[in-house]
Amino acid sequence: MNYAEQLQESMEEFKNFADNLKKGVENLASADEIKLGQTEKELVYEDGKRKLYRYKARADKVCPVPTLIVYAMVNRYTMLDLQPNRSMIRNLLDQGQDVYLIDWGYADRMDRYLTMDDLINGFMDDCIAHICQQHQLDAINLLGVCQGGTFSTIYAALHPEKVQNLITMVAPIDFETDDSLLFVWSKQMDVDLMIDAYGVVPGDLMNQSYQMLQPLTLTVQKYVNMVDLMADADKLADFLRMESWIFDSPDQPGEVLRQNAKDLFKENKLVKGEFELGGQKVDLKNISMPVLCIYADYDTLVPPISSKKLLEYVGTKDKQELSFPVGHVGMFVSGKTQATLAPRIAEWVSQRV
Repeated sequence: MNYAEQLQESMEEFKNFADNLKKGVENLASADEIKLGQTEKELVYEDGKRKLYRYKARADKVCPVPTLIVYAMVNRYTMLDLQPNRSMIRNLLDQGQDVYLIDWGYADRMDRYLTMDDLINGFMDDCIAHICQQHQLDAINLLGVCQGGTFSTIYAALHPEKVQNLITMVAPIDFETDDSLLFVWSKQMDVDLMIDAYGVVPGDLMNQSYQMLQPLTLTVQKYVNMVDLMADADKLADFLRMESWIFDSPDQPGEVLRQNAKDLFKENKLVKGEFELGGQKVDLKNISMPVLCIYADYDTLVPPISSKKLLEYVGTKDKQELSFPVGHVGMFVSGKTQATLAPRIAEWVSQRV
């Protein structure tokens, strides 16, 4: 390609960029309010900021054993219900699952001394007791996502009689690996200094840390690429929904973060059998119910090896793993998972209730 042709190509690229940007500004000006988590649900239990929701059934035949979803605290559960055509929750409902979900809410200064024991042996246990009472059951299905998967694993080990089936999804369990930059950083972090200074750690600070895991991609490149899709109102709306979720980062209760960082990330006590909650050792061998471990092959936040190591430590013989060729967030919003993830979960559960 000669100089004149290169110049012509550059001019055409610049014109396309300018046209997309102009149309994008018009689309932004006329864009509707960004709404997440639109699947119909009702509040059935609450304790202060923390809430338990039940989703309205969408299938004629509903599973007799309900499933409680426990999401992470560091972002909002709305990732599981981003929009009607990209909603793991809606897909589970369409598969006949009876879905409950914990909303951890937004922590403030009053939550400075909230602990993992308060959340797991306290609120999670209260929620499960409520669901069991409403359905006249002794145990329910537990589906834990990311940090919520770690919480759910701990709960299942402490209260195996209350969990009929355990499903973990992109959940960190074995923290020994250095396959994730987050795991490397967490081992070196002076978490005591940070928590003693903040008490409740700002969500914006946590979010900035996650962005620095892939600084060029997450802080520059995606906004450059955004111009290419701005002329398409639907694609722009999809982008804005994702941005809305990313920056909806709750503050983190200091003592929860301290124990999570020190006992799990730094000292890997969970798989060593040394982790304690409420004065009781958490023994993963106590997990005697069926376990389904779901992970993402290209997850840079929670490496697959960290998730699937769970199956080496649990006591049950009924254990399976399920992987998808996506990243951490792609597990919930990728077209590669939308058609198959919920049906696979529903099929696995239906065989065990």
